[in-house]
Formats: sequence, C-alpha cells, structure tokens
Amino acid sequence: MKLLRWGPKGSEKPGALDGDGVIRDLSAATADFNGDTVSLEALDALKKLDLSSMPVVPKDTRIGCILADVPNFFCIGLNYREHAVESNLPIPEEPIIFSKATSALSGPFDDVILPKGCTKGDWEVELGIVIGRECSYVGEDEALDYVAGYCTINDVSERAFQAERGGQWIKGKSCPTFGPCGPYLVTADEVPDPQTLGVELTIDGEVQQKHTTADMIFTVKEIISYMSQFMTLRVGDIIATGTPQGVGMGQKPPRYLKAGEVMEIEVEGLGRQRQVVKSYAG
Repeated sequence: MKLLRWGPKGSEKPGALDGDGVIRDLSAATADFNGDTVSLEALDALKKLDLSSMPVVPKDTRIGCILADVPNFFCIGLNYREHAVESNLPIPEEPIIFSKATSALSGPFDDVILPKGCTKGDWEVELGIVIGRECSYVGEDEALDYVAGYCTINDVSERAFQAERGGQWIKGKSCPTFGPCGPYLVTADEVPDPQTLGVELTIDGEVQQKHTTADMIFTVKEIISYMSQFMTLRVGDIIATGTPQGVGMGQKPPRYLKAGEVMEIEVEGLGRQRQVVKSYAG
C-alpha cells in the first residue's frame, strides 16, 4: 500500500494511491498519519479498505511529508563505503547514529530553503525506514518485522554548520526544509528486500548520485537491531539509512547547492521527489 498526506501545508489529510495511480482520501477511515496511526496493526486495518469506495483527490493537490510529526528522526552516517572515502573519513566498524531535528521534516515537492549564513548546502538521497512497532533488544532475524514501511528521503545538509562549527552533526542537518520525506510511505509488504533498491539524485537533470542499497555497509535489519540495543525505537520513528557517493562536498572541486537549482530524488519503487532550491528570504 502506498500511503501519503495531501493538502495545504499544515492542513494535510491522509490518503492512499490506488491501483490506477489515483489518490484516495482516507479521512473517513483514519486520523492523520502520525505515531500510532502507522502502527503495524493500524496499517493492517487500512489494507482491508476498498480504496475504490473512497473519495478521489484532485490530481493537482499538493503532497506533504509522509507523517505529520515523528517521535525521532534518526540518520545513519557513512553507510556506503565510497561515501566514507569521498568524505575522507574511516570506514565505520559500527553504525554511526545521529539525529535531524523533527522540525526539518518537509514535503517531497516543497522548496528547500538554504538557511541564513549557508555556504555549503549539500544533498543526500537515502532509503528511509518507518518503525511500526515499539522495538527494543531485537535480533537481526526479526528486525524487519518491526518495519511499517519505507520512503524516499533527501537528507539535505549544510556542511559548514555540520563540520566547521563544533559540536554534533545535528546542526548541519536540521534546518527547516532539510528533511523531505515521501511522496509515499510504502508498506513493508511491497518491499520484500530493501537491499535491492536503486537510489538516484539529479540536479538540473545531471546525475549526481546513482547507486543501489545492496552496497550499504550495514543493512536495514542490522541497523534496526543495532539501534535497538541502545534505545527503544518508537512507532513512527524515521531512520534515514545513509547515502552513496556523489554528494557535493566529495566532488573535486566541491559543488554546493545554489538558489534556482532543481533536485530530483528517487528510491526505486518508493516514489520520486522534486525540490527547487531557494535562499532564505526572512
């Protein structure tokens, strides 16, 4: 099932894509997608709906972030070998975990706004995981049983804030609009193997990143199991699983985002995003 949220920013409603690619309004069947409404039990109930009986949403309707809000927005750093190499950092022996502020969440077609003082805006296409059941001390063999679904994420970054201002990476990851998620939350049953998905990001039509999740250092099940040894993952948590090589800071010379550029981001089977880059205007 491909779930989504549609409508003006701040007034989104829950929806789903039917077999003909038509958006259906699920407002009569569920509250907005947020926390328990994307639990495995809640999703099982939605899968029983007759989507053809649900109201049709106009084609030109805005699609918002897949979730209204999340308990946590986690990320895995340097999870593709060649990305670690281009970043001049050692290959991780264990997953590197950091966070983005949940206020960075954004719609898949909303503008990306470069913040005040931005000099090194960057891009990162990533496979996203949404947790569907509270998860603690889970083994790898059962880890995928805790996944509600998957999504496309652009982990937008400001590298000077991230690496040159001291402290943790979260400062360079959390600016408003720096977390486009969607367009769809694709339920786990439609993604039998998350390690076989192509990932791609273009800027103004030029391919910057093109790879496959098969080359992740730590797989989805390893990430979930590992994280659950240190924390309880909550229903609705989003985990961005890392990006392949081709980010701006790794190019020679480095290339950073400029106002007016258009990013397009896709994870195979999970939908394609499109964002126009703009400068902060106050």
